[in-house]
Amino acid sequence: MDNTLYRLGLAPSRKSARQLVLHRHLTVNDKVVDRPSYLLKSGDVIRVREGSKKLPIFHDAMKRMKDNMLMPWLSLDKASMTGTYLKSPEREEVPFIGNEQLIVELYSK
Repeated sequence: MDNTLYRLGLAPSRKSARQLVLHRHLTVNDKVVDRPSYLLKSGDVIRVREGSKKLPIFHDAMKRMKDNMLMPWLSLDKASMTGTYLKSPEREEVPFIGNEQLIVELYSK
């Protein structure tokens, strides 16, 4: 949940996304979610709660977010501060900076 919130652009960092979830500022399918580890399913709709829409963090996020920055497995409606988790991403769609082989070698010891 927190990673998807960050990828939607509703939070400036993963740490702040985690805090926004813990403080109950968001709903998934119109139910309040307060677990950053909540697993989303295809078609889940993430909304900023009505009382939280006035917070500067969300307004700053909407100004910062450009349409071409969105990942292909997500959609965002800036006007209503609503995001949709369209599908689980394929491996090639997830940006990763690092050497996977080194990670595999580290954990295989």
